[in-house]
Amino acid sequence: MSKVITTMSLPLSTFAQLENFGHSLKASSYRICIKKTEDIWEAFELAKKLGLKVTARGTGISYNDVSLNGGGILLDMSGMNQLLEWDSSSGVIRCESGVTLQQLWRCVEPEGWWPPVVSGTMKTTLGGCLSTNIHGKNNFQVGPIGEHVLEFTAMLANGALITCSPKENSDLFHAMISGLGMLGIFTSITLKMKRIHSGLLSVDAWHVPNLNRHLSDICENAPHYDYIVGWLDTTARGDSLGRGQIHAARQLEEGEDPNPQKTMQLDYQHLPDRLFGVMPKSLLHYFMNPFVNNLGMWGINTARYVAGLRRHTFRQSHAEFHFLLDYIPNWERSFGRGGLIQYQSFLPKETAEDAWREMIGISHQRGLPSYLGVTKRHRPDKFLLTHAVDGFSLALDFKVTDKNRATLSRMLQDFDNIVVKAGGRLYFAKNSETSAEVARTFLGEDTIGRFKELKKRCDPDGLLESDLYRRVFG
Repeated sequence: MSKVITTMSLPLSTFAQLENFGHSLKASSYRICIKKTEDIWEAFELAKKLGLKVTARGTGISYNDVSLNGGGILLDMSGMNQLLEWDSSSGVIRCESGVTLQQLWRCVEPEGWWPPVVSGTMKTTLGGCLSTNIHGKNNFQVGPIGEHVLEFTAMLANGALITCSPKENSDLFHAMISGLGMLGIFTSITLKMKRIHSGLLSVDAWHVPNLNRHLSDICENAPHYDYIVGWLDTTARGDSLGRGQIHAARQLEEGEDPNPQKTMQLDYQHLPDRLFGVMPKSLLHYFMNPFVNNLGMWGINTARYVAGLRRHTFRQSHAEFHFLLDYIPNWERSFGRGGLIQYQSFLPKETAEDAWREMIGISHQRGLPSYLGVTKRHRPDKFLLTHAVDGFSLALDFKVTDKNRATLSRMLQDFDNIVVKAGGRLYFAKNSETSAEVARTFLGEDTIGRFKELKKRCDPDGLLESDLYRRVFG
């Protein structure tokens, strides 16, 4: 009773229900807007007095509960979004952690640079990118975003403001990047950008008839490109299971683009906000909703596959190629009131085909097919809570309803068992059903032990917790 009364000292206006990106998970928290480093420390002190836990949140783009904190304090880092230093001669930039990928690329591209790793949406913050150690369509070449961080500063829950780099506080560097915001709060991040000679990429697109060909084409072609990604028709069955399309892109070399100053300008990279110049894209999700069901998505996937049977090469702007999730604003709303769950697994190249064939088959048998599948090629990295393997990832989108929620949850837990049995890993920015037992299996007791020792050192009072942390590590 006393705790409930005490929490009322926080303004009621700060108490809000927040959701994950897929609108399938909700939690109510006290939301505190952070503008400067000192605000973080004040929030920590307040949380200690009130006996509440703290979680950081950027733009809330995660598909799961990594930035939800039911009943606790949520630090809204989106206001701590200043570009602090930019050296266009070296490509090194220092930013506050609330800076988004959109702010980042719009700053650097006109001067011939591009972020080394980006997610499928430009709305993610750098703090969120580091907390989950995002990967892009070039992971097989350059690794996750953490490999391009020169240093960062962070405030620990014990009040220390520290600087970490691959050489200074190296253990914390490799644990806080991938650490889900549970060791401290990023305050500034220094990154090395990637030099480009054009605002365009040369893209080769071709179809693949089944899962075996899908994975072999990605594996064989990846070394010849800067980026590669596959679309997988998760509604196809039988001999066509795993069919889809591959999009592989390379940067243009100096001199290939006759007018690079034009193509690297922001106007050239703009994603149009109207369809055919007429209908606002912000309305499209309403028209998509009637088709987001098993029959409708089978038809859409089949039509997309047939339309892509002809191999072709074209040029596409960096923004168009990378930020597919931003083409249609609020597209996730088309999944309806229950929202969506994205399930992403990472499998070694030796076991991926058999494991995914089994998982997709199960989804068909239980009447819960994924409506979208995306494949990528990956390589291992040195970060503590890594999700990477020498192999592939497959991201699957599932519609959630009141009727199927429990059945879907059980199916995804079955998928977890298939993945770990095949030597795979799971991604804490996506999966929302993974249990502590499964996490121990693929991370290993030694890794979890090292993470908890660092947490005890950086957060002796156990102040930093999220719904995800309690689910997976608590």
